[in-house]
Amino acid sequence: MTEQPRPAHVLAVDVGGTGIKLAVTDRAARTVSASRLPTGREAGPEAVVRTVLDAVAGHHRDAMRTGLRIAAVGLALPGIVDEHTGTAVRSTSIGWRNVPFRDLVTERTGLPCAVAHDVRAGGLAEAELGAGRGHRRFLFVPLGTGIAAAVMTDGHAEAGAHLAAGEIGHLRVRTGGRRCGCGGRGCAETYASAAAVADRYALATGRRADAAEVARRAAAGEKAARLVWDEAVDVLADTLLCATTLLDPELLVLGGGLARSGPQLFDPLRAALRDRALLGRAPRVEPAQLGDRAGCLGAALHALRLLADDSGHHSADAGPPGSRAPRERVA
Repeated sequence: MTEQPRPAHVLAVDVGGTGIKLAVTDRAARTVSASRLPTGREAGPEAVVRTVLDAVAGHHRDAMRTGLRIAAVGLALPGIVDEHTGTAVRSTSIGWRNVPFRDLVTERTGLPCAVAHDVRAGGLAEAELGAGRGHRRFLFVPLGTGIAAAVMTDGHAEAGAHLAAGEIGHLRVRTGGRRCGCGGRGCAETYASAAAVADRYALATGRRADAAEVARRAAAGEKAARLVWDEAVDVLADTLLCATTLLDPELLVLGGGLARSGPQLFDPLRAALRDRALLGRAPRVEPAQLGDRAGCLGAALHALRLLADDSGHHSADAGPPGSRAPRERVA
């Protein structure tokens, strides 16, 4: 009897400023195994590149030892990413420039590799598997160390002419405001990102607390925390108003650290958007459903699209990645 070929899986990798997430998924983007390791950016950008390549090669070997057949790799990266050439053009958080990740991964493993921008990968995952499912046009906005948006239309994330579409964290919403790492002043992410909330609380009180703790202290009535939190919500409302006025999405999907505060963020933010919306139209605002798995799942979907493009057909159990066919939600 002829032995049947093993079903293909993909290896997905999401590289962040502090941690690297890895997952093996099946053709329906269901996670088979997952792990994490520190990025180690303090060792420098070249060391991070080695860490990523070693992690990909190691997980590929481990998968083969357990009988899984990895058919492609999906890699979600921060900063400016050229998805067409598979190059990490620039990342201020890690420090690398013009790293040809697609070629490096293929040389190391012999596997085809799809390279994606981390926020756009997260937007794809929310479109296919999460809160954006069934919506033609929405913005996926993770509120973490910085603020960016994936501009999603029909399951596609717009990259922009210079690979920087959706950088709404650098909208200058406060004239003459705080100095930003981009060189400007008054950028949204210097007030409304999770990192900014923590920094501004420390500046006001001399005590360190992450954004989640600042939110808890604000809810408990601490004046300094309340001022910092209210300012963050106010700036975020103005930022999202600018983005929605320009792009007219039907939905905003908010993720990242700030979004985990739940109603404490969403209730005043929705009210502010309703009050300030031009022409009386404010989009729906919903929490992301995939949490910090969005980037990794998006990387997996990019790898699956790569396999579909290469084979010219889709496996029967997966459905075409990027299609609007109903898919099981990921809880």
